[in-house]
Amino acid sequence: MILLINDKPNETNAANLAGLVAELNIEGAFALALNENFIPKNQYAETPITENDRIEIVAPMQGG
Repeated sequence: MILLINDKPNETNAANLAGLVAELNIEGAFALALNENFIPKNQYAETPITENDRIEIVAPMQGG
């Protein structure tokens, strides 16, 4: 299936957010939003993804 990840088309076989994170090999600190809704990390395994979902992956930045 095709998802938009940070506004770029990406093909995946993952069924949920946990599978997507593992497939993309995302490590370190990050936040994830599914269709503009923040999803807590403890809900990734139970949050399904479907064709054309919009995923935003954001890493914290230092600054001030």
